[in-house]
Amino acid sequence: MQRPAGEPGPGPAAAERKKKKMKKMKKTAKRLQRSRAEAAMAAAAAEREAAEQAAQEAARRARHLRALSLTSGAERELEELVFGDSVAVEEDELLQRLAGPRRLNAAERRSLQKDSSDSEVENEAKGEFLAKKPAWVDEDDEAEENVDMTHKYRKDFMKSDAETVLTKKKLKRRLEEQFQRAMGGVPAWADLENRKKSKRTARDSDTDEDDDLLCKTGNFITNSDSLPRGILKLSTCLPANQERFANGKLATVQFHPSAQVVMTAGHDRSVSLFQVDGIKNPRIQSIYLESFPIYKACFSADGEQVIATGTHHKMFFVYDMMSGSIIPIQKVRGVEERFLRSFEVSPDGSFMLVTGTSGYLHLLSMKTKELISTMKVNGRCTASAFTPDSSKIYSYSKEGEVFIWDVRSRKCLHKFEDEGSLEGKCIAVSKNNQYVACGSASGVVNLYATDVCLKENHPKPVKAIMNLVTSATCVTFNPTTEILAVASRETDEAVKLVHIPSCTVFSNFPVYRRKQIYLAQSMDFSPRSGFFSVGNNKGKALLFRLKHYSDF
Repeated sequence: MQRPAGEPGPGPAAAERKKKKMKKMKKTAKRLQRSRAEAAMAAAAAEREAAEQAAQEAARRARHLRALSLTSGAERELEELVFGDSVAVEEDELLQRLAGPRRLNAAERRSLQKDSSDSEVENEAKGEFLAKKPAWVDEDDEAEENVDMTHKYRKDFMKSDAETVLTKKKLKRRLEEQFQRAMGGVPAWADLENRKKSKRTARDSDTDEDDDLLCKTGNFITNSDSLPRGILKLSTCLPANQERFANGKLATVQFHPSAQVVMTAGHDRSVSLFQVDGIKNPRIQSIYLESFPIYKACFSADGEQVIATGTHHKMFFVYDMMSGSIIPIQKVRGVEERFLRSFEVSPDGSFMLVTGTSGYLHLLSMKTKELISTMKVNGRCTASAFTPDSSKIYSYSKEGEVFIWDVRSRKCLHKFEDEGSLEGKCIAVSKNNQYVACGSASGVVNLYATDVCLKENHPKPVKAIMNLVTSATCVTFNPTTEILAVASRETDEAVKLVHIPSCTVFSNFPVYRRKQIYLAQSMDFSPRSGFFSVGNNKGKALLFRLKHYSDF
């Protein structure tokens, strides 16, 4: 490029700057070359050092292998004698394994790659073979099988006469619905989804619970004190009188107050004692009262005597179990009754209350069987009950009125009307003196609080139990006041167990659509609620084990 005319050329200062710049660039280039040479030398030194280490390791392993392979002639002969001729082969394999994998040459590597590619093709072919559809399908396998619903065992599951045939799936669904109705819902063991969730939750919380448990002191094993509602855990045992059924109605079934014994008595004129074990229930003893059909029998408070009254007799019998004697009480002086039937024994063992006709109540001494005093209610008395401390008597009249008597003074303390009662039938007082249950001819059983009954003339019941459709003829509390048993002897299977804390009925008793109890005549709980017995019109004392309670 030509410089324009009149423009001055580059001066000496510009030439000097350009020269310095060139020197600086040459120095930088030399420094870069020097650093690259140093890096190459360092890499070469590292490679030489690695090669030396590899050679040293190989030499060390070779020395070890030679030491392992050196054995004396005597040792070699002994090994061959004990282990056989394969010792040498096994040693060679061991030495090869210790020496590491053998390096493959180029031809062997190509052969191995070819084999692996062949195996991949074979695996793909296998996958395609497994994914293929079946060659043919049997239509009979897919067709739903129909079930004849007119069979005598399946008629109950028909919702209409037109359902003469159902598929297996529908029948299965219907059976599940019936089972859930009978059990009051889906049981925990049958609910698979909730079981899986609970297992996962339990696994997640196990560690935390263990840590919390180990941080505390005290008893690790505890039992739940409260009886749960809804489903009552029970099992059916052999009848308590399995070794001797009664001929006819079983009027009384009662557990001994202290021994593991149950008593039965009925219209066949006999009183029998059985040991309760829930398995065989062996018979202990039976007594026969000639021409004396038993209306009611009861243990004394100490369990040493049995008092039995007849259906059409003035007299009654006392069976002394300690001496084995049967004592007839021909007549009680001062008691002018045609028949002596219904009676109650006080919990403290001091008194015997006989229910007479025309509303009379006769209080006798248990020791002498003589009359102490007579009380009278308005109308006819149908049932009576002592309080647990034996200080009061509740008497239930046919007109539906309840009279409360003081035992010591024999005076009426209070009177109240049973709500909605047209005719009184039975009455019971709980063992903790908290509740009074009144059963009427309408089948309604009213549950009252005792403190309210002592104050009001028209108390409101805590709960009106309306699960019976015929007259309530028997009510009884269990010893822990958690269960109230109500029954009617006028229709089959008319027994209900009520969960008192929630005032709800246990849904799994009696068993749904299974005739087992028939006409209930009498009921009782064992001293610690472990067993429950029902005497029926077939002469059997049905026995049930209540699993919530561990003792007899």
